[in-house]
Amino acid sequence: MTPLPPLPECEGVPDLAALADRYEPIVIRGLARDWPAVEAARRSDAEAFDYMLGFDRGVPVDAFVGPAEIGGRFFYRPDMSGFNFERKKGRFGDVARFIRELEGREGAPAAYVGAAPVAEVLPGFEAANRLALLDSGKAAPRIWIGNETVVSTHFDLSDNIAVAVAGRRRFTLFPPDQAPNLYVGPLDFTMAGQPASLVPVRDPDLAAFPLFAGALAQARTAELEPGDAIYIPALWWHNVEALKPLNILVNYWWDDMPAESGAAFEAMIHAVLAVAPLGARRRQAWRGLFDHYVFRADERHPAEHLRPEHRGILGEPNPALRERIRQFLLRGLGRR
Repeated sequence: MTPLPPLPECEGVPDLAALADRYEPIVIRGLARDWPAVEAARRSDAEAFDYMLGFDRGVPVDAFVGPAEIGGRFFYRPDMSGFNFERKKGRFGDVARFIRELEGREGAPAAYVGAAPVAEVLPGFEAANRLALLDSGKAAPRIWIGNETVVSTHFDLSDNIAVAVAGRRRFTLFPPDQAPNLYVGPLDFTMAGQPASLVPVRDPDLAAFPLFAGALAQARTAELEPGDAIYIPALWWHNVEALKPLNILVNYWWDDMPAESGAAFEAMIHAVLAVAPLGARRRQAWRGLFDHYVFRADERHPAEHLRPEHRGILGEPNPALRERIRQFLLRGLGRR
């Protein structure tokens, strides 16, 4: 496969609001270079591992473990009746030591712990390794540790900053509009919550997935060394490869949506039920209404011609309006 173009990069501490406004991913080189965890990793994997476990308190976590035959790619079984890995419960430190002991073992399984809340599993780690880009309390850090693994192309519902602590990670990103070219799997039967592309980025079969060539034409990639970070806006598709026998990453998810906001993904699923089966002309008519009331391409409020007290469910979001909309939806769904 032809090498993909690189993601844009910057150094230092960028303005987070500016990043969010651009809605473009970017690599931030050296953002966490001063973290004690990163300094330990630069000396050796062993030091990084020992530093991390110095905060361990034996909290149970879920581990993902797959046989060597999967090549590190956590995915569906060939018949898609289940997954090619198992979930196993264990104390964080025990699982981490299991992963560490796999290095150099012939036929070793692929294994990782993903998105474990740092405050629970490694209390004190966050205070010692703070991310200058995020205000304290904006996003709770989560830790990932594993050997050579692949997390299939997926999107997150929240903005994300991921910091490489040890090892090396390769990120391959696709814009949100590439969903038609990614051959996305089931929306409601997923490996870890979000739908994922069926196409392996490492070695795509373009005969079986010809539209994926269009996605590759829009793809960008980056490799993160210890201390580097990447900002990934919500809904950007990303494939993540851990490239070393020991890889540690800390990420931060956050959502700036007001508390009164609804559930966008679930709204889309309901539209699949309510709108997708309609005839082409009626779907087009609904598209016009969605464009006007939801997507607002011209940035004009659809009820600007109404006095605020007459705007009903199109009024300014607040807890009372949220409850009013919830009751409106329950009445409507109850009639179906």
